[in-house]
Amino acid sequence: MQWAERDGNLVDDLADARSGQGDGASTSADVTPSAPDLTKLSSDARRAVGCLLGGAVGDALGARVEFMSWEEIRRGFGERGIRSMAPAYGRRGAITDDTQMMLFTAEGLLRALVRMRDNGSCHIPAVLHHALQRWLITQGVEPRLSPSRDGWLMGEQALWSQRAPGNTCLSALTASKDFGTWATNDSKGCGGVMRVAPCAFLFDAFEVAAESARLTHGHPTGYLAAGLFADVLHRLWKQQQPLERAVVDALQEHGGKDGMQETRDILERVLWLHHRQLRPDPAAIARLGGGWVAEEALAIGVWCALAADSLEEGIVLAVNHSGDSDSTGMIAGNILGLIHGPQAIPRVWLDDLELREVITRIAVDLTDIPARYEPLNDEPEQQQIRARYPGW
Repeated sequence: MQWAERDGNLVDDLADARSGQGDGASTSADVTPSAPDLTKLSSDARRAVGCLLGGAVGDALGARVEFMSWEEIRRGFGERGIRSMAPAYGRRGAITDDTQMMLFTAEGLLRALVRMRDNGSCHIPAVLHHALQRWLITQGVEPRLSPSRDGWLMGEQALWSQRAPGNTCLSALTASKDFGTWATNDSKGCGGVMRVAPCAFLFDAFEVAAESARLTHGHPTGYLAAGLFADVLHRLWKQQQPLERAVVDALQEHGGKDGMQETRDILERVLWLHHRQLRPDPAAIARLGGGWVAEEALAIGVWCALAADSLEEGIVLAVNHSGDSDSTGMIAGNILGLIHGPQAIPRVWLDDLELREVITRIAVDLTDIPARYEPLNDEPEQQQIRARYPGW
């Protein structure tokens, strides 16, 4: 493990923060950051932006058809299915709970980093749990744990919209009795895997993503598939491996873990299909499943990314099927955005995308703040980081 076991100070600090009285407490309006200058980003930062924006446009494209069968999609959008943003939740380019939870996961990772630098130790799952509890508040639910409302995401009014949040995430977070405790359900729904892309950029990608997913999904497949997804993304990012090699290497390292069999089996099937140059279409995807559970969503997203020559093609493949179209589109988009960068995203999709600047800012912070943040430094820049991502 790269993080400390749960420490008493963190529990005390979280309790203080419930009333907004922690050392780093601040109002959201005071800490909203400016949009980053994309022309000045490093290659690592640009690819992280591509990953999160790619996931978000996949989520938004799939939002309109998430609960539709392929036949309904075909009747509504033509033989090739949906290919451009269509109104969902009252607007074009609307994100769903998938992107909302991805953003709060990213916020939790950055707050954990600040705490670790400032205090020398941090129980990362507890800080991630705290962030997800803040998301729960935005969904109109008052959690038992009463988390603080500091940082900057809580001030983004667009995040206070209910976008068909998953029942498992809602019920698990509502039932939580302590920060960092695992869910007691036996769910392997895709609500764990779809949100963990930010884990590819900080700490131990596999372990942190699995721990994050386990906060809401108690079945081993539900959280181990999330760990494997983040590990694949990390290999694409840091080692710049081809996608197929990244999947193979991730399976070699983690595929033998207890509880990984369902995820390993379906990804090996996807690799077999890809080797035989069999392409995903709605009927072929249906034979893998609908993507409502973790291993199916991951497999569909990976297969569509492997088969595609472009980000646009891969996301279109991933959303046009009878199933959880926004989650499979998001996973394919995370992968392809990381591989190709934000410049590969169709301009018309980006123009419509809700919270585009927020997603971009937090993606840049994931790669920039680890290099820039200095504890015990009271320069204005450092104070701004602590205000955005208070570690108490």
